[in-house]
Amino acid sequence: MREPPVIAVVDDDASVREALQRFLKTFGFQVETFASGREFLCSSRLALVECVILDLAMPGMSGVEVQQQLAARSRAIPIVFITAHRDDQLGQRAIAVGALAVLRKPVDQAELLRSVRKAFGEE
Repeated sequence: MREPPVIAVVDDDASVREALQRFLKTFGFQVETFASGREFLCSSRLALVECVILDLAMPGMSGVEVQQQLAARSRAIPIVFITAHRDDQLGQRAIAVGALAVLRKPVDQAELLRSVRKAFGEE
């Protein structure tokens, strides 16, 4: 039997990380959480991650910068961006360079689940 897919949740807000982790685990996903883009990119678990839920605006390294680092490392991991900001241009750029979706916080759980399932070819 195959191990459940690993999803990384990268957000500087601990309450968002915890809520998304609880929600996704109810659907059988393994969830790893990270407080920053750097923490995620330096993780020994990075090679196991099959989908990333990534905050667009974080201190230190933005979600788009994390996306660029993954691309530079030839890691084509499906990304679902989440954001509390209303910067439509940033969201459009993220989609243009390969993000599956850009969802606004508070995240619509049904929309998030659809995006994650899409990442795994289930939708």
